Amino acid sequence: MDSFEALHIPAPGSVQIGGLQAMPGSRVRLRPRPGGDVADLTLRDRSATIESIEATLDGSIHVAVTLDDDPGSDLGMVRLPGHRFFFSPDELELLETAEVQSRILIAGIGNIFRGDDGFGVAVARALVRYPLPVGVTITDFGIRALDLAFTLQQDFDLVVLVDAVKRGSAPGTLHTIVPDIEESVPAPNAHDLDPASVLRLARWLGHLPERVILVGCEPENTDPREFGDNLLDLTPRVSDAVDRAADLLIQLITTFQRKQELTHEPPTRDPGHA
Repeated sequence: MDSFEALHIPAPGSVQIGGLQAMPGSRVRLRPRPGGDVADLTLRDRSATIESIEATLDGSIHVAVTLDDDPGSDLGMVRLPGHRFFFSPDELELLETAEVQSRILIAGIGNIFRGDDGFGVAVARALVRYPLPVGVTITDFGIRALDLAFTLQQDFDLVVLVDAVKRGSAPGTLHTIVPDIEESVPAPNAHDLDPASVLRLARWLGHLPERVILVGCEPENTDPREFGDNLLDLTPRVSDAVDRAADLLIQLITTFQRKQELTHEPPTRDPGHA
């Protein structure tokens, strides 16, 4: 296997810490090893939340965390530098001994250089201000189709894609859609991210989460020729829909988790991706 092939190996969806399963959203205590990086040692005994689990080319596993008492921890959750810290699993102590809760991915997608097409990205950035349950991961994927397809190889119990979607309604109208996935396998496009194509690619790669929902907003303008000086701005009616979409996503998450609790339905797990 060469280095390019190794880049296509998805990171594990969970990791063993002290004999217990941990995944993004799990809370941990930092226990950096003696003699390790001096910056890590200053964080000893701090509590943190796992943001992601990463695999290096040599097969090593590193856990990215955000500090619970960091005022900028929301920036770490959208993967901005300076607010994410990496530790090996043996440098962490799991704080949650109960069964890990369901895993939910909220994926903001779209091109911020195409006006209202950046709606999903704006919603992902707005959501970091909201208190979210353990197990919910928010990621701004932009137009990174391959990144999203490989992320979907992890064992999420619910995936919510957020994007601008043309359905012929008034601009700013929100739609909740179950995506229609055709059988053909698309060629990846490095300059665009079409939800249905990415879902087909994820399935072709080997795993597609069972529950996928698309929350879309009717755009008003995605034509760069008409942007003028407002290249990075959403139109007013679409901008007003950002907070409404965030509220809708919170409702979807709450309803999903409540149904699991009432039915005692265990989180879906794919043994091939444990």
